[in-house]
Amino acid sequence: MAPFTKPEAVLKQAEGLVSVGQAPAALQSLTEMFTSKKFRAAPLAVSEPILLRFVELCVDMRKGRTAKEGLMQYKNIAQNSNVASIEVVIQRFLLLADAKVQEAQEKADKAVAVEVDDLEASETPESILLGAVSGDQSKDRTDRALVTPWLKFLWESYRTSLETLKNNARLENIYQQVAQKAFRFCLKYQRKVEFRRLCETLRLHLANVAKYAHQTHAINLSDPEILQHHLDTRFAQLNTSVELELWQEAFRSVEDIHNLLTMAKKPPRPAMMANYYEKLTKIFLMSGNSLYHAAAWGRYYGVITSIGGKSDEEMSRLAGQVLVSALAVPVGQQPDEEEGKGKTARLAALLGLMKAPTRAGLLKDALSRDVLRLSPAPIKTLYNLLEASFDPLTLCASTAPILATLCADDTPYAGYRPLLSRALLSRLLAQLSQVYTTLKLSTLLDLVKPLEGFGAEQVEAYFMGCTRRGELRVRVDHASETITFVDEAFSHVDDSAPMTASAHEGTVQPSSTDVVRTRLSTLACALHNALRVIEPSPVEADPVALQNARLSELVAAANAERHALALRRAIIARRRELLSELSVRKEKEEASRRAELSRAKKAMEEQKEKEETRKRELERARKEIETIRTEEAKKLAQDLIKRSGLKVSVNDMEDLSKDRLMRLQVEQLEKEKRDMNERLRVIAKRIDHIERAYRKDEKPLLAQDYAAQQATDRATFGALQKARIENSLAAHKEALATKKRLSRMLSDFSSHRSTIMAKRQEEYQKKLASAREKIEEEKDKRIKTYLDEKERERRAQEEEEAAARAEEEERLRQEAEQRAKEEEEAAKKREEEERLAAARRERELERQAAAEEARRKAQREAEAEERRAQRRLAEKASTPAAEPWRRPTAASNPTTFRSNPPRAESPAPSPASATAVPKYRPGMLSQRSESPTPTSSPAPVVAPVPKFRVGAAVGSGTVGWRQREAEKEKAGLSTARQSASPVVNNTPLPGTKKDDDGFETATKVWRPKRLQGTS
Repeated sequence: MAPFTKPEAVLKQAEGLVSVGQAPAALQSLTEMFTSKKFRAAPLAVSEPILLRFVELCVDMRKGRTAKEGLMQYKNIAQNSNVASIEVVIQRFLLLADAKVQEAQEKADKAVAVEVDDLEASETPESILLGAVSGDQSKDRTDRALVTPWLKFLWESYRTSLETLKNNARLENIYQQVAQKAFRFCLKYQRKVEFRRLCETLRLHLANVAKYAHQTHAINLSDPEILQHHLDTRFAQLNTSVELELWQEAFRSVEDIHNLLTMAKKPPRPAMMANYYEKLTKIFLMSGNSLYHAAAWGRYYGVITSIGGKSDEEMSRLAGQVLVSALAVPVGQQPDEEEGKGKTARLAALLGLMKAPTRAGLLKDALSRDVLRLSPAPIKTLYNLLEASFDPLTLCASTAPILATLCADDTPYAGYRPLLSRALLSRLLAQLSQVYTTLKLSTLLDLVKPLEGFGAEQVEAYFMGCTRRGELRVRVDHASETITFVDEAFSHVDDSAPMTASAHEGTVQPSSTDVVRTRLSTLACALHNALRVIEPSPVEADPVALQNARLSELVAAANAERHALALRRAIIARRRELLSELSVRKEKEEASRRAELSRAKKAMEEQKEKEETRKRELERARKEIETIRTEEAKKLAQDLIKRSGLKVSVNDMEDLSKDRLMRLQVEQLEKEKRDMNERLRVIAKRIDHIERAYRKDEKPLLAQDYAAQQATDRATFGALQKARIENSLAAHKEALATKKRLSRMLSDFSSHRSTIMAKRQEEYQKKLASAREKIEEEKDKRIKTYLDEKERERRAQEEEEAAARAEEEERLRQEAEQRAKEEEEAAKKREEEERLAAARRERELERQAAAEEARRKAQREAEAEERRAQRRLAEKASTPAAEPWRRPTAASNPTTFRSNPPRAESPAPSPASATAVPKYRPGMLSQRSESPTPTSSPAPVVAPVPKFRVGAAVGSGTVGWRQREAEKEKAGLSTARQSASPVVNNTPLPGTKKDDDGFETATKVWRPKRLQGTS
């Protein structure tokens, strides 16, 4: 087994083979790589270029089957991981095949153009003879030789692509694209047979969807997107079949579309249905089925009117088409009995009808859609003649000019001429059957004469066909050349048989059959009317009351019906809403379920793929190890067989290992060594005996042989010496003769030699001088070049030295700057450290001063507290008990504010003065008198004190204690206060400065470190 080669190496090898013209060998190497199991483990990024090159080689050599095998292998590898790669390969394959067809077409055109040597001679004897034999023209033969093989290959390429992509939901998009490209191929090259095969292939693939539903990526036709893709492809198939005029295939395509539409959950697009019905009109027209042709036009008109967007001219033309197609249906036409109801039901289902259409129903439907008003004037006239008027004797003469104008070649109604003629003939026979019982054939032919294409045979064949189908009852008497319209009163009428024309259309007078058939019903109606006249019912005595009662009943029934209808509508609307909600919910659940299943399936596939990949890797490694062992054992066995003749079968190498082979080799070598030693011993003994016998026998013969050898050597020497002497004498004589002969031209030789030598010496001197000149020039050039090179080197060295000096200077400058910068930073750092140290020292001094100040302050406060305590003791000892102070009430003095409580050392205020005491305000204590007011003296009337303000006491008549203390200090007096309060020393401390209120201003305030820099 050949070892597995990397895909890149195989591709490179194939490219090399192609470059030397070995394309088949390159294709074979790529094919062998595809068939290898180890190729599946290669990444797609490596496999895709290889497959593209493989496809190119297959197209170049027209190897369709090989390309199909490679594409199948690649699809199995890439369909689970990278669908886009398969699409790229398929598109490339088809593009290359199409390009080859185009190239072959161009070659064929050039070949046909080159073949015409003489433009005046249109035909040559060879072309005439070849055309007579083959029946083809020159271009046809050229196309068959050059283009047809490539067309066949392109067709096989499309089939291969479809077979590769079929029945796989992940490849569905590219599958539909390839199918539509195949349709365009058949249409472009008019390949009708291939188109039929393509349609059958697509039907087979669609039929196999259910067969492959259990596969991993099976096609789900319940998916709206996939179903829409299939519908688009089938519509493209229908359009192509119509353009190729393959009407049977078009009808099958219509059936395929109908089957797909029945599977769809949502209604198709109106534009799609319009195209569907339009193609059906063409199919039914070509098949001659005027009834369903008219029904298809009616359906098409209904879809177009619902879509809208058409101009008035287009709607008029379309309305005329609908009305003409309905008028072209023969009167009383019914499906043939041989066709059966199955075909009728199938055709009606294709048109979406519940039952088979009729001519009267089609006309009624057309008139209800206002088709008659929109139709052109000639069609309106034709309708009036055929449907509204009753004039059988001038019907054909009046209608023939209208048909000639309406069905001209340049009008869209040209194809209706035979159908309208048949419909006109059926209308004529229907009207004649109501008027006449017997009619001459000549008269009928005269009436039909204005219609073209209707002779005696055609007319007779037509009404005989109508008779066979049951549309008319006619007897032809060729003896008397008359026709008789049968109207038997008591003829058997089959209810299942189609009705006659008189039953379908309006009649002038009923036939005998109709009279007999309706006799009992007519008699029953007459007797009922007579009974009502003879015995009127009691209710009928009062017609007004009866009418009112019936009217009230009708109103009640109408209201009940209206109410029931409204209720039903509400129920239907609610059910519709519920169904829509249910369908939406089901769709969402189904979508989520599908998504969940797809995710789970994808996860399982990925897990399975990983497991399979791991198993394949393990299996591949195990097989490689076994293969290597087996190969080594085989090589060793073959080597042993060649060297030592080891008796080992290569086919039994599975049971032999390397160690066992080595043991066998050692045993074989030892055995061979023993055998060789035994053989050598035997041979040596035998040779000793033989040699001894030889020497014993040859000893007496050696002397005789020596004497004979001496005699022979002496005779041989004499003969050789004699021959040598004779040869020497002959050579000497010949040399003397040659010298004598050549001595005659010695002088000429010498002169010629001297002449040649002189010329050659002269040439040599010239060449020598020229060479010396060149040498000198080259020396000068070399010297100049050397000097220039030295100068360049010197300049370069100087530049390098200058650059080095500049670099050195720059380095020194940078180092100096760096040192200066470092020194500056060090100085700044030292300054910062010094500043911080000074700040620390200053803060330390401030803390010490603050501590000292706090200590002194605490000492002063302690002294002040001690003095206050002594003063309180003195006051308690000297002051008598005073009346308890009570707060004055508002009832006693409602006009004054609440007063401040008196001090403990002051006497109780009198009632007169109590009313005049104002409310306490800041600063009022500074205005009070030092001595208490005597209680015996009357209290002066005090005016109300205004609201206290800061500084209000300044400038007033009273003098404060601070002012008095200041005056005492100026006068040098140091008297104690004459108040009941203890004596307080208000002398300020030395070195302190107080403000007007007696507070000291701090000169140094301690602040934290982070606020020392702020003011």
